[in-house]
Amino acid sequence: MTLKNDVLKAIHYRRSVFQASFTEEEISKEDIISILEAANAAPTHKRTQPWRFVIFRKEGLQRLGAELSRIYKSVTPAEKYTEATEINMGKKATQSNVAIALVVNYTGEVPEWEELACTAAAVENMWLAAHSLQIGGYWASPGLINHLGAFLNLEENQKCIGLFYLGHHQSDEREPVRTPIADKIRWEE
Repeated sequence: MTLKNDVLKAIHYRRSVFQASFTEEEISKEDIISILEAANAAPTHKRTQPWRFVIFRKEGLQRLGAELSRIYKSVTPAEKYTEATEINMGKKATQSNVAIALVVNYTGEVPEWEELACTAAAVENMWLAAHSLQIGGYWASPGLINHLGAFLNLEENQKCIGLFYLGHHQSDEREPVRTPIADKIRWEE
């Protein structure tokens, strides 16, 4: 596939990069702000700008990991609970350099799905910005996020829709794996 410019290349080659590939190298606050500024440039219906972010670094990652483990233990039925999964829930946070809670702030000015879509567009912008800075990441949405409201001090009209984990990495660029676009379109001319 020949791509005409850097933007198209970034869109096609952006991939999920997981903790197993993360290095110990710290992500600077400047890079985090650059990533969040890209999120803030997302399209927004009626300019509601519904995206909100809670950034966890250093000790904050330890607190997030402990909370995810605690939630897992408290909400998982005994027959499905495993200590290994409880530990793993916490490790996902602590093996990252940064974790960002992704929050949609429903304003009531437009249908909720529009504000959710705007927030998802903001997350894609974050992903592309991180990719451009050679920072890997992925959007995790385990069921535990439905229990993070109090921990994140969310307001009644806000909802956590995932955690975005970030880290410098040593992964090689991978070819996109997608079925052909021709299978997904219909022309009406």
